Amino acid sequence: MACVRSIGSLTSVTRSPRDIPLSGIVVSSCSVLPIKGSSFTGSPVSLPRVQPSSRTALRPWKPVPITMMVKPTLQFIQGTDEMTIPDVKLTRSRDGSNGMALFSFDQPSVFDSSGEVGEITGLYMIDEEGVIQSTDVNARFINGKPEGIVAKHVMRTPKEWDRFMRFMERYSDQNGLQFVKK
Repeated sequence: MACVRSIGSLTSVTRSPRDIPLSGIVVSSCSVLPIKGSSFTGSPVSLPRVQPSSRTALRPWKPVPITMMVKPTLQFIQGTDEMTIPDVKLTRSRDGSNGMALFSFDQPSVFDSSGEVGEITGLYMIDEEGVIQSTDVNARFINGKPEGIVAKHVMRTPKEWDRFMRFMERYSDQNGLQFVKK
């Protein structure tokens, strides 16, 4: 059986703690042992080895996936949900390779809290699959007062389009939106 010893910053492997010709304390994977001629006057400490249970040996532990249900939401400031439901317009190329979503918010609630919470950094679409982010966000002002926000999300691949549509399906179910085809 090989034991690992560590003295200061030196570590080596020996066949037995008795093979160590140094004086001092040997920390080994087997136990902590005093060496002959050492000034150490305490008693040796033995650490018990942990044996795996027979159940673990017969049937290894398999992780169970956990699905977290997250309420689909839109955010302009991370951590602050937007309470205003937007008007969403979708366009898609004829071949289906790309598309665009245009979100129009009239009097969004972010204007009420943006000074307290932080700056608008983008549009974050959050659901149980993760976060879709768009940084193309513009505010509309009338007579110097903010009236609305228009956010554009561009999807460049069919995979991005499918992911966005899964988010919109969850978001529309949560907020009572309906798809109207023109």
